[in-house]
Amino acid sequence: MNKSETDLNPQPLTWKDYLVVSSLLFGLFFGAGNLIFPLHLGQLAGAHWLTAMIGFLVTAVLLPLLSVLAVSITRSQGVYDIGRPLGPAFALVFMVLIHATIGPLFGTPRTATVSFTVGLAPLLPANWAHGGLLVFSAIFFLVAFIISYQESSILSSVGKVLNPLFLLLLMVVFFLAILNPMGATANQSVTAAYQHNAFFNGFLQGYNTMDALAGLAFGVTIVTAVKQMGKTTPKSNAKVTAKAGILATALIGLIYVVLIWIGATTLAKFKLSPDGGIAFNQLVNYYLGRAGQVLLAVLITVTCLTTAVGLVAAFAQDFHKHFPKVSYHVWLVFTCIASFLTANFGLDTIIAWSTPLLMLLYPFAMVLILLSIFSPFFQRDPQVYVWTVALTAVAAVLDMIAAFPPVISQTAWAKAVGTWQQQFLPFASLGMDWIVPAALGAVIGLTLHFVSQAHLKNAKTKYAHSNN
Repeated sequence: MNKSETDLNPQPLTWKDYLVVSSLLFGLFFGAGNLIFPLHLGQLAGAHWLTAMIGFLVTAVLLPLLSVLAVSITRSQGVYDIGRPLGPAFALVFMVLIHATIGPLFGTPRTATVSFTVGLAPLLPANWAHGGLLVFSAIFFLVAFIISYQESSILSSVGKVLNPLFLLLLMVVFFLAILNPMGATANQSVTAAYQHNAFFNGFLQGYNTMDALAGLAFGVTIVTAVKQMGKTTPKSNAKVTAKAGILATALIGLIYVVLIWIGATTLAKFKLSPDGGIAFNQLVNYYLGRAGQVLLAVLITVTCLTTAVGLVAAFAQDFHKHFPKVSYHVWLVFTCIASFLTANFGLDTIIAWSTPLLMLLYPFAMVLILLSIFSPFFQRDPQVYVWTVALTAVAAVLDMIAAFPPVISQTAWAKAVGTWQQQFLPFASLGMDWIVPAALGAVIGLTLHFVSQAHLKNAKTKYAHSNN
């Protein structure tokens, strides 16, 4: 057997090894958005929380796990390699858009706005909100910059202590909420969007966690960690990643289930909040009071800061790799300043403007993840990718236009495009109109692949016979 087909470590990994990889996966995926969006989903879905939760778990738990497996199976070194079958230009644009989305445009600024909105803002007078966010985010990203610049491990070491404390605080709130629920979920009101389409709206809400995009961007970290344990072949690497991923995502999924349920129960005591940050603050104050709020402020700030350091460093490293004329430190300055500026638009604005880009990127991400996982069956043939992604792009662009805030989506041209979309694309009203074009593209691409393979096989046979 070829050495490349055997693992450096042929022995089965221990449970401790699996827990190490699982904790790495948990740290990769669990951040600021993972707290606020499921809680808000519960408030939006009310009595229909269970159906909405199932949809949410597909995009917020299953899809991120599949994204890491896609990186492992294709032996990718990052998100660029996932898009490489479509050519270097597409791969580069896709990489830039993914990193911009989970980085300075939306994901990284959210670490500051969530920690301020959930942790610090409730302790300040209402008229200090804007000035407080300005000062807090400036200090927040200055600290993130300093730690990332020196590539220090201080914060990650502190995070190993304080992040578990944050989870412990969360578990205490969960225990109190289960022991003494605010109300019965069956009696809570359901917003209009969740009256009949709770599953699909929950599915779309899962986009906001951005974890599938994060899995594509940072999945190589997990794959590398598994390789360092001696599982070097793609098959065994994917197997270990899957087992560890199931452990990590099962814990995240359990947290989501409880958060969504609690979100639905809060409607018995509080009005529907504009975002999950306010709802989370109300929840902690209800069960733990002022002391709990102070503890929450400290723990969530450190947790979010740990995430921010990882995001700004990853952004700078990946952009320096693909644009080497600009140094790592210059890219670091850029992403920290850009994240600071974006953060000061506030959490609601960030969410409103991130939604259109997520509606564009997630269909691409989903089809590329699935194509990557099944790529061994069609030898990663580019024509399968091209047809599938090209037809997906049409619906994804239309969904992006429809998801823009009213300043764009309510213009005459956007309304005209939306009318055409609703008339001719199935599932457009659910925001899922990319499914049929993607499936059609996959069928066309696979048909062309297998037909060309058959022709090639026949040609080889004829050539062999002619030489006999």
